[in-house]
Amino acid sequence: MEFETPLLAGRLIRRYKRFLADVVLDDGRHVTAHCPNTGSMLGCRAQGLRVWLSPADKPGRRLKWTWELVQTGTGALVGIHTGRSNALVTEAIKAGWVKALAGYDSLRREVAHPSGGRTDLLLESGDRAACWVEVKNVTAAARGREALFPDAVSARAARHLDHLVDSVRAGERAVLCFCVQREDIDRVVPAREIDPVYTRALARAAEAGVEVLALGARLSPFGICLERQLEATV
Repeated sequence: MEFETPLLAGRLIRRYKRFLADVVLDDGRHVTAHCPNTGSMLGCRAQGLRVWLSPADKPGRRLKWTWELVQTGTGALVGIHTGRSNALVTEAIKAGWVKALAGYDSLRREVAHPSGGRTDLLLESGDRAACWVEVKNVTAAARGREALFPDAVSARAARHLDHLVDSVRAGERAVLCFCVQREDIDRVVPAREIDPVYTRALARAAEAGVEVLALGARLSPFGICLERQLEATV
């Protein structure tokens, strides 16, 4: 995935009210950008971190910038835009790179699930069971090249697991796919201390037959590409 327009670099002043971030650009301008991440952004929100923004030129939009990337204190480049994760996974599946999700005739995004709400991806073929895929963007890192999910309590993420379990019980396939938008990670683990309820729900889902994948990205201010399969622990 290439960014539609060149990103502009700057330094983070603060992230606040969940969806706002003040940034001083390298050219000296102080701007407020949309923060497209509802999590706590653990390790990605410290004042002074290097960040990259994309310009937004949609008519009527109040904020003219969107926060895309941050370089953490350890030097890792991280994609914080959760809205990019579905497109990244879709791109990787269509390219045939995700072997576990290959061989389906069609892919649809944001499909209404029989249990309620919408699931990120639905893969279908005439000769095999449908496959529901829920994508989760991962940005938080722990020790040793481990990533954590979630980085804040998320009842919504737990509900999504319940929907995937319902799909398995209905005779369909269900996959939880962690999209890890950082390069310094080899394994994704549940954030037990942050959200023990989600951790238990993930274990139950895996026991019920929900498959868990983790995909790692290569990032630059020019684009993002999923290129590694990571270990996923439940």
